[in-house]
Amino acid sequence: MRPLRVLLATPPYHCGMLEAAGGWLPLGLVYLAGEVRRRGHEVAIYDAMTLFHGWEEIARVLEDLRPDVLGIGAITATVKDALKFCALAREIHPGVVTVLGNVHPTFMSEEVLSSGAVDFVVRGEGEITFAELVDCLAAGGDPSRVAGLSFLKDGGVFHTPDRPFIRDLDSLSPAWDLLEWSIYTYHPRPGSRLAIVSSSRGCISQCLFCSQRLFWKGAWRARSPESFVAELELLRERYGVDVVMISDEYPTRDRARWERILDLLIERDLGMEILMETRVDDIVRDEDLMEKYRAAGVSHIYVGVEAPDQKRVDEYRKNIRVEDSKRALEIINRADIISETSFVVGTPDETRENLRATLELAQFYDPDMAFFLPLTPWPYTPMYEKYREYIEVHDWSKYNLVEPVIRPRGLSREELRRLLFSSTGKFFKHKLSQFPRLSPFKRDFMLRVLGLMVERSYLSEEMQRVLLPFRAFLSRKKARRGWP
Repeated sequence: MRPLRVLLATPPYHCGMLEAAGGWLPLGLVYLAGEVRRRGHEVAIYDAMTLFHGWEEIARVLEDLRPDVLGIGAITATVKDALKFCALAREIHPGVVTVLGNVHPTFMSEEVLSSGAVDFVVRGEGEITFAELVDCLAAGGDPSRVAGLSFLKDGGVFHTPDRPFIRDLDSLSPAWDLLEWSIYTYHPRPGSRLAIVSSSRGCISQCLFCSQRLFWKGAWRARSPESFVAELELLRERYGVDVVMISDEYPTRDRARWERILDLLIERDLGMEILMETRVDDIVRDEDLMEKYRAAGVSHIYVGVEAPDQKRVDEYRKNIRVEDSKRALEIINRADIISETSFVVGTPDETRENLRATLELAQFYDPDMAFFLPLTPWPYTPMYEKYREYIEVHDWSKYNLVEPVIRPRGLSREELRRLLFSSTGKFFKHKLSQFPRLSPFKRDFMLRVLGLMVERSYLSEEMQRVLLPFRAFLSRKKARRGWP
């Protein structure tokens, strides 16, 4: 079997949201690369997204590397650029085999394959499926024998059987050494090196607007605490990582396991800052553990509140109690951990009055950061069918939690967009008025984040208006700390 040259890449998509906070490494590609390399193939990772490369630069990379196989992961917002990447690769190197995976291709394989730019779709968890496909291509075998694939055959789309989930997540070997580490940093902490890590996979929640329960089929699997913390130690010692974001949808589901992770982190004292998300009810459950959270290095926790009243929460099938949301944020704040949440708005019955009430609730809940996001029904979720008649946008690149795609009955989409932006701006203006009561740690964080929102985010214009009265104050603080 001849080893193949495999290029794993990200599409060059940007919407001014995540990139404002940092350079986020493509963890899924790191896992894929490890499994493919373990089977003897030559692998490279090309993060065109984080490098902010345009199509001319991408073309040069493809001309230089001339891969036998190109693999790209795509969510709904990035699939358009992923398809363009594949088409460009075929134009430059007609013999390349193009493969798409991740959430959108898993559920929209027929659409993806009909583009004519993609040879194979990897459905679901991809490490073993993709590696077996590369082996199959190298050996000139029959792809229909590889579980978890979709491809065109006999004039239609052919689906091989679903692949079972990997039973032992500790058995995977991510190829951390293939990353260009210098581009991964957490902007609120200048000079930092940022890694994305995974301690578990899956989610048992049933939120109508989310894809994760569908993708993981309602299952949840976890790595051992020892393996996970050992990986963090390796990242710290070998690659100088000092900030990690836990990518799990639900890292704290098993309290005993999670407490063991915290204990190991405290014992190892890695000097890492940890960013994470979890559920409101787990924070309430873990109130007695918050000192351990902080001692272990947890500095930032996101919890999804999503809606201002129990009726809307239940409509989203969020399965939390509204009263627990405020309590969870209070618990996080008392631990001097950055608290962040979001509110999903923009259902067909959304009104200006509803949005005003949601803003007031956000101010009352008092997180350090709150964002107002347009309801975005991914095309493979139950919510897409529920709101189909109100959906006005079918350009997947706009499904990014920035641009509204649903038109409420009483508002235009542009009006809704302006209200979302202004609600976020008003929230942070209110937060600045409370600046003196924040801890020194939170003051420093908030000043950095506000600067980043002005300079790099989709909210730039709105935040410039909000911060205008505070500009002299912010400039003095910035100069005193020697910020760029």
